[in-house]
This record gives sequence, structure tokens and C-alpha cells, in this order.
Amino acid sequence: MLTMRKAATDEDFDLVRQVRMAIMPYERAPSVAEMRAAWTRDSLVLLVEEDGKLVGSGAADRSSISGAATVTPRVLPEFRRQGVGTRLLAHLWAHAATLGVAHVIAHTDDEGSRAFAERHGFTEVDRQVEQVRAIGAEPSPPPRTDVEVVTIAQRPDLWDVIYEGLAVQAFQDMALIAPMQATIAEWRTSWIGDPAAMFVALADGEPVGMAGLIADYDNPHRAENALTVVRRDWRGRGVAAHLKRLTLAHAAATGLTEVYTWTQRGNADMRRLNEHLGYATRLQSFTMRRPVAES
Repeated sequence: MLTMRKAATDEDFDLVRQVRMAIMPYERAPSVAEMRAAWTRDSLVLLVEEDGKLVGSGAADRSSISGAATVTPRVLPEFRRQGVGTRLLAHLWAHAATLGVAHVIAHTDDEGSRAFAERHGFTEVDRQVEQVRAIGAEPSPPPRTDVEVVTIAQRPDLWDVIYEGLAVQAFQDMALIAPMQATIAEWRTSWIGDPAAMFVALADGEPVGMAGLIADYDNPHRAENALTVVRRDWRGRGVAAHLKRLTLAHAAATGLTEVYTWTQRGNADMRRLNEHLGYATRLQSFTMRRPVAES
């Protein structure tokens, strides 16, 4: 018998991670602690089982995109095309529709999942591109004379300052379908990577740029690029390239063999920078949206 139940224990959330890693082996999975930290009263996380055997998982929550919620139905490949995804999506949609939003968003990373979303009324509104960089011998760039670079490990007091001075600008400027929102609490838990791998450029003591790495504890050979941002009045001066070169040198020094990042379709400048630094495109992710009013 197929059953769906809410994830509650750490063991449950570890099962959710197992589903994600099986379906998305190319991307880091948040730890149980990270999932717990992101949990709010609007969150719904489901486990799908058949006679006690893990079949899939699902999540619905308020999105960081203004006016939207997200749904994430995931079914292990051997259980697909049996109606499980449709049943799971119905539960997630019902929850998302109670959150007072205008749209529900889903992200799909392959044509089959995209077709599934389209059959359920979602249409493509955006795409993201995954870019990957193999790590070899990565020399650290020479110091710049116009900025001082420190890490968050050296200056943990800067993290909240960066939120006000850099991150809010970055959220406003992201090439998304609607403005992004993230609270300071979310910034403190969901956006920071390894403090020793988070590089901050300071000019006259003020943060003007940041780049970093988020470790993948299940695959210690790789890491994901954290948010790369430069203050508006400092853009076009090579600060982002300098900081990203520092992250690549750090990756090499700590034994990583791969770094990857996702960029929005409209963020051509960042994609070009990544290409200049040796990143290659690997995947596309489709952002699908459906109005709640249609339900």
C-alpha cells in the first residue's frame, strides 16, 4: 500500500536526502541540520513509501521569490509512471495553495520532469544553467592594491554587514521572474558556506564584494559556489573575478576536484565571467509556474 506521511525525525529527513541524492547526484544535498534550520510553519515535507519501502519525497513551502510558493515532488526512477508523482503533487499543491500566494513554482532538471509539470498546468518561465569547473593547479591571484580580502572565518562580524550592504542589492538585481526575498535569519543559516572559504573584499573597511564555496559533505571532492556579489558602485573593476580566483585557489589547496554553480538565464555577465575562468556548461534547469487561481 502506498502511504504518505510528514517527515518529523532526523531519520525521516535523512530519507528525504537519500531521495534527492539519488535523483540529483550532480548537486549537493542540504544536511539534516540545514533542512531543520530552514523549516518554518509554512513548510511541508512528505515521505512516500510502499509497504515500508522508500518511493519518493516531496516538499512545499513559501518561495524566496515574491508572491510564490514552491512544490518539489520527487519519485525514485523505478517507481515512476505509476501515478505516484501525480498523487504526491496533489498533496503538495493543496498545501501551497493555502499560503496566500499568486503562483506556485517548480524546478525541473530534465525533459521528462518538465513534461510532467506541463501536464499538470505548469509553463516554463525561466531557465538556470549549471556551470562546472574542474580544479587543477590553481595559483592564487596577486593581491590588489584597492581592496583588502579577508575571510568570514577571520571576520565573522562581517556576515550581517554583508547582508545589508551587498546581499539585499544582489537579491534586487538578480535576473529572476520576480524579486527575491531572504530574511536576515535565512541569510545566517542558508546562505553561508565554509567561513574559511567565504572571501570578502573590503574598501576603506566596508565590504564591496564577496564570493565563496559551500562544501558538499556527501562528496568531499566538490563544492558549490556561494553567492558572488559586488556592490553596484564597484562593479566592472574585476573584483568578482579576483574573488572567484581566490575560491578556485582555495579549492585546489583543500583537495577539491570540482566546483559548480547555477546562474539565471538573464545573468549573461556572470556566465561570461565563469566561462572566462574556465567553467563549462553541464545542465539546464527549467523554472515552471502555475497560477493558484487555476486550481
